[in-house]
Amino acid sequence: MQKQAPIALFVYKRLEHTQKVIQSLLDNDTAKNSTIFIFSDSAKSEKDNEQVKKVREYIKRISGFKNVEIIFRDKNLGLAGSIISGVSVVIETYGKVVVIEDDLILSPYFLEFMNKGLEIYENVEEVISIHGYIYPLKKLLPETFFLKGADCWGWATWKRGWDLFEQNAPILLDEIYHRMLENEFDLNGAVKNIKMLKKQIKGENDSWAIRWHASAFLKNKYTLYPGRSLVQNIGMGKQSTHTKKTNVYNVELSPKPIKVEEIEVKENEFVKKEIEKYFRSIRTNLFHKLVHFFV
Repeated sequence: MQKQAPIALFVYKRLEHTQKVIQSLLDNDTAKNSTIFIFSDSAKSEKDNEQVKKVREYIKRISGFKNVEIIFRDKNLGLAGSIISGVSVVIETYGKVVVIEDDLILSPYFLEFMNKGLEIYENVEEVISIHGYIYPLKKLLPETFFLKGADCWGWATWKRGWDLFEQNAPILLDEIYHRMLENEFDLNGAVKNIKMLKKQIKGENDSWAIRWHASAFLKNKYTLYPGRSLVQNIGMGKQSTHTKKTNVYNVELSPKPIKVEEIEVKENEFVKKEIEKYFRSIRTNLFHKLVHFFV
C-alpha cells in the first residue's frame, strides 16, 4: 500500500472554515491512513482570543485520521511564520508533506492526487511540488500538466523542494531584475507578482506564497496541476486576512479522480496562455463594473 504523506493543516480563528476543511479531508478515503499535524496560531490581539479558543476546543476532538498531532502556538507567528516553521518541522522528519490552510474545501480525491504525484515525481529534480487547485478556465485542460513556479492552495512537496525556498524577498526581487524576468514573472502583465513581492518587502503583506513561487520560478522548477480542480477556496470573505471578497476563483470540484501518470516535465504553454487570458478577463470585468458603478 502506498505510504501516505503527513498532512500539515494551519488554523487560526475561523471555526466554521476549520470544520469544513476537516470534513472534506475526512471524505478522502485515505485520510484514515494519514497523520495530520494541526498548527494553531495564537491570537494576534485580545479581540481574537475567543474565536481562537473555539477553534482550539474543536480541533482537540478531531478523530478519523491515523494520528492527530496538535501544535498550539504560545505566541502569534502570523500566516507566513506559522506555515514556514510548520512545514519545515514536518518535512524535516518525514521528507514530504501535504499542506492545507483552513479556508479550503477539498475534493474526495485530493489526497489521492497529492500522494500519487509525490510518489511518481519523488526523484524528478525538475518537479518542486504538486498542486490541487486550478483556475476556472473555459477550455478543456489536459488531465495533468506542469507550470513553472509553485502555488499555495492545497499543495505538497518533498524536502529537496522545500530546501529551495528562499525567505529573503529582496534576494528574489534582485535576481528577477538582474535576469530581466519581470515580464515572465508577471505573466506578460496579466498578474502583479512583482508588486506583491515588493509589498512583502515593505511589510505590507505577510505572503510566504509569493516567495515560494519566486523561489521555484528562479530555479526553473515546475509544479504538477490537475486538469480539474480538487480544491475550492472559501476564504475570500469578511474574515479573510489577506484577500478581498470575490468569487472569481470559484470552481466546481472534480466529480472523479485525476489520473496521474508520468508526463514530460515542461511548461504547458496552452494552459499558461489560458491562465493569462483568464486574469486579463478578471481585470476587464472589474473595470466594467467600476465604470457602471460610477456612471
